[in-house]
Amino acid sequence: MRSTTALGAIFATITGLAWGGQFVVGASALHRVDAFPLTTIRYAVAAALLLAVLALREGTQALRLEGRGLRLFGLGTLGFAGFNLLAYTGLAHARPQSASLIVALAPLVTALVLWQRIRIRPAASTFVLLAVALTGVALVISGGHPASIVNGSIGWGDALVLGGVVSFVLYGLGAARTPELSPLRYTALTAALGWLSIAAATIVATAAGFVPLPSATDVWAVSPQLLYLAVPGAVIAVLTWNAAIRLIGPQNAVLFGNLIPITTFAIEIVRGYRPVAVEFGGAALTIGALVASNLLARRRVSASPVQSSTDKRGSLARAA
Repeated sequence: MRSTTALGAIFATITGLAWGGQFVVGASALHRVDAFPLTTIRYAVAAALLLAVLALREGTQALRLEGRGLRLFGLGTLGFAGFNLLAYTGLAHARPQSASLIVALAPLVTALVLWQRIRIRPAASTFVLLAVALTGVALVISGGHPASIVNGSIGWGDALVLGGVVSFVLYGLGAARTPELSPLRYTALTAALGWLSIAAATIVATAAGFVPLPSATDVWAVSPQLLYLAVPGAVIAVLTWNAAIRLIGPQNAVLFGNLIPITTFAIEIVRGYRPVAVEFGGAALTIGALVASNLLARRRVSASPVQSSTDKRGSLARAA
């Protein structure tokens, strides 16, 4: 049991570090290539690698959908098209630091999504901590100037990143509800099916003139970023994330999302960015609220009767 928990923690840590770095890397690539073609190229590589690894690891029969095609297509569209197109389009209009903090809100977003699904209202403390976390995010987004919030420092780019977070929360819950598929198989199949939605959205957006097609020179210029985004940022990070969810559960896995903003801030500081005290305070508020929310949730579960726990699990199963 301990070895399983430790392995799950290692997988979740790898994901947090990789995703923390991808916000900085992705922001630099978006200066040359729009989010839509960038994501299309990224997941063409990532999905191909995942399918190849799946075939080698579990055999070509693992590539079969076996009646799950529509469900996996929907989940892949949410997790890969939804998250990446929304988050990376938003990242082009938001700072990596604020985007990473918004992504770290996933635990509280998960609580709200489960409330909608199984009709169990989160504790009052969850709402209080959500307000605290959002206050911290707002302080970081404002660049240390809280008064600028009323003047529009919180823009639509940040809202798109939040929309991407909701999409990925739904995808992660889907992973927990498909135990018959290995983490590798779930990741590979949903990534490949999700890429179809990414490619279709890119074709429509470029045909309508909303998104410019990059030149070969532009793509080559961001090839190092694409390599990072495709391999550590997509193949490794998503695979370890789904494995962590299976090993330690969604509630425990999302706690490691706190590593995302910490990693992003650390990289930006090394690159020369100097946050002001208010930004550090905002980041601390958000991370502290997320940790407190997780610890309080654990305490409530531990204090609940065994039958209540069983009933909740039954409700979750029925909601699936």
